[in-house]
Amino acid sequence: MEFGTNQAIYLQIVDYMCDNILSGKWSEGERIPAIREIAVSLEVNPNTVMRSYAYLQEKGIIYNQRGIGYFIAEKGLTATRQLKRSDFVKNILPRVFKSMDLLGVGFDELHQLYNQYQAKGNL
Repeated sequence: MEFGTNQAIYLQIVDYMCDNILSGKWSEGERIPAIREIAVSLEVNPNTVMRSYAYLQEKGIIYNQRGIGYFIAEKGLTATRQLKRSDFVKNILPRVFKSMDLLGVGFDELHQLYNQYQAKGNL
């Protein structure tokens, strides 16, 4: 994983973990990799990963079973989807709309492009 400079590393790890949940790689009730395991694989400080896990726990996406490890919460997929959707609407859509406006791209053209993207199997 390559880290960008526009966002705190712990939030980029949160995004990585959310992507694993949304893609179905990690399921509700499933144990996820330990903090040290993620830290080693991503080459980051375990404290950074711990901060990511604390954030996800606060959002109800994961929970800690003391002595056993971290697991995806029962409603973890729904909570992840809500978190990412909120981020999308708040942070990404405004930039997309601004770019569309500046480039003269309308919703009909955007819909066509989306359908082409989908047809190529990119989703």
